[in-house]
Amino acid sequence: MSGVPEEGRIGSPARRIEDPRLLTGRGRYVADLTAPHLAHAAFLRSTVPHARITVDASAARTAPGVVAVFTAADLAGTLGPVSFDASIPGMTQLVHTALADDRVRLVGDPVAMVVAESRYLAEDALELIEVRYDGLPPVPDVATALDPAAPALYDVAPGNVPYHDTARYGDVDGAFRRADRVIGRTLRQHRYMAAPLETRGGLAAYEPAGGELTYHASAHAPHLMRMVLAAHLRLPPHRVRVVVPDMGGSFGSKWGITREDLLVCAAAVRTGRPVRWIEDRRENLLVGGHARDESLHLEAAVRADGTLLGLRARLVMDVGAYSVIPMNPAFFTLALRLLIPGPYRVPAYDFEVSTVCTNKGPYVAYRGPWAVETWAREVLLDIVAGELGLTPEEIRRRNLVTPAEQPYRTAAGWRLDGTRAPATLDRALELADLPRFRAEQRRARERGEVLGFGLATFIEPSPGGAEFLAMSGGGKETARVRVEPTGEVSLFTSQIPHGQGHETTLAQVVAAEFGLPYTAVRVVHGDTDATPFSMVGTGGSRSATFGSGAAVRAARAVRDQVLRLASGMLGAPPEELELGGGRVFVRERPATGLTMVQLAGMVSLAPAYLPPDTPTELAATATHDGADGGFAQATHCCWVRVDPGTGQVGITRYLVVEDCGSMINPAVVEGQIRGGTAQGLGGVLHERLHYDAEARPLTGTLRDYLLPTAADVPPIEIVHLGPEPGAGPPDYRGVGEGGAICAPPAITNALSDALGIEITQQSVTPSFVLAALRKAGATPADLLDR
Repeated sequence: MSGVPEEGRIGSPARRIEDPRLLTGRGRYVADLTAPHLAHAAFLRSTVPHARITVDASAARTAPGVVAVFTAADLAGTLGPVSFDASIPGMTQLVHTALADDRVRLVGDPVAMVVAESRYLAEDALELIEVRYDGLPPVPDVATALDPAAPALYDVAPGNVPYHDTARYGDVDGAFRRADRVIGRTLRQHRYMAAPLETRGGLAAYEPAGGELTYHASAHAPHLMRMVLAAHLRLPPHRVRVVVPDMGGSFGSKWGITREDLLVCAAAVRTGRPVRWIEDRRENLLVGGHARDESLHLEAAVRADGTLLGLRARLVMDVGAYSVIPMNPAFFTLALRLLIPGPYRVPAYDFEVSTVCTNKGPYVAYRGPWAVETWAREVLLDIVAGELGLTPEEIRRRNLVTPAEQPYRTAAGWRLDGTRAPATLDRALELADLPRFRAEQRRARERGEVLGFGLATFIEPSPGGAEFLAMSGGGKETARVRVEPTGEVSLFTSQIPHGQGHETTLAQVVAAEFGLPYTAVRVVHGDTDATPFSMVGTGGSRSATFGSGAAVRAARAVRDQVLRLASGMLGAPPEELELGGGRVFVRERPATGLTMVQLAGMVSLAPAYLPPDTPTELAATATHDGADGGFAQATHCCWVRVDPGTGQVGITRYLVVEDCGSMINPAVVEGQIRGGTAQGLGGVLHERLHYDAEARPLTGTLRDYLLPTAADVPPIEIVHLGPEPGAGPPDYRGVGEGGAICAPPAITNALSDALGIEITQQSVTPSFVLAALRKAGATPADLLDR
């Protein structure tokens, strides 16, 4: 639109509206909030992984400053059993209490809660609570859990398998009979976590007179949280309000509703005082939400030329001791099952999955919760190429679904259309200049240096089109747009910013419809009393598609209202009017017009002077179902240097070639790609949650759980393919998870290339590099001779 100011125009790297507030320390997080007579909660947590317990809290109740002490028995009439009816066929509900009643299932299980005048006094009182532990055999890992002699963590899930499913697509047996080779590996993705800068927390306040609960929480699905709190606390949903202030990261870990959320709100209801809890870092590492920890046995039926004929996938997922409401980890496997073939031609495919309970922390929706499908597939493709005497790029080019073949019906039955994964691969290889690198690699080995190159290609449903949405659970997004009497615009959205730049990008798409500066759009979010209902909130890279789609539809409906109203006042048909510069004017006679202030002011302040059918406000609500949305895709390339004496790995170059359609704000897109890639790097080279053989956690602080720093993350080159000429209206696709999904296989494949060793586990620390060399019978000198 010609009237849109250049700064903030869609496609421009507009400065983020939220940055002045956040970067100068003026953000308001849960820990910054307070209330009159505020009390503070702290939790006594189990020190053993598996035991029957008895609790005596009598001494703590009389400690200085203590407002209340709660055990499971104390809350029986206030807080119901933890459950959520979100079942899928074959999924067992693992019902439990918010505070452990007679049994603990992991180190960190909350056993009691103290509410006191300060966090210090609450912590002091915790030490007075006596817990007797009658130990039960620990279940530290999947192998132990599946042993028939192992104890069941839940009586309703014998064998510790709460979910098992199979699916078969196409003639799998025929594909494997026709294959020249069947090549398979078991690929293991280790357990790690989001570790957001801001840990979990909440402040609950209850008004007994009106029976109203308000909960300020660090969470990105406030409407879902409201429904869950109401159900478990036996309150009417319209009497519960959830407000999300600024949030310092989540990466999926704050999407669900945790036991601590329920308990803090229950404490406020029982005490009649506002209660706040802020998770410390040790609690976050223990129970703040774990992820990954899957084993995927993947077999490929291939011809001698590398053509894929079929796949068999057997997935085992360690889901820990508890599910976070409402997302039973079984849900993640639905998308994973559909995505294992990725952007490749796979005519036949079967899939089997088991989720397994162990004495570990709860499993959550960490950035790209289905990421094992890309990692395992892309690592196996390199292995298959090596066994067939092909290069990694050759096997991918031979099997990627080309644009000419689309729309393509995948083996899993959904339609793949509009993807350009081959184009991302071709452009990446052009920029990588592999012949030059291979020559440099040989020369480096002669100098005693070990270099490697790896790549990976993936697609991400964002949201994937109508058929994929229908098979994976679907979803809708609603937004409301209103022109204020000042002529500025408010957008009410269900999206919850926590670092992605939503306040900027959503303002840009709405401002474009009105020809306004993007700073003239106020984005209202994070309050269930003000924003449209959504059970999802932010997650699954849905903001660019669902959030923006709903906002644009609502803005266009209001724009039509503005043009119709102005048409009568200016004596020109709506199609001859234009919006821009804060005015509505006749296109051929720009001097003839009204300011948005004049128009909106008339509607609000002088409606009697307007036609009878004039709306009482310039506002509209619209819904977007994402059915016309497509896929984001990318190829990641990684160059590494390995020190064969120490096992130290350095990334010397990193390249991403991606296609996410039209970009609202390239700076935000690139920030998401770089941030996700940094997390993928951390997952391979740094981060790992360790447990001993008795299921006791060994990574209790950030000195034990190693996070990458800015010094560990290389410059990341990003190339955008962008929409094809004549591609039609803007097509916004999500990129929030892509870096975290595609970086691990690119890095793993680069290390395999450098070391000349198959790497089938994702964690590659210096000690692993040296151990892998020793296991293969190689020495650093032998490696340099290869």
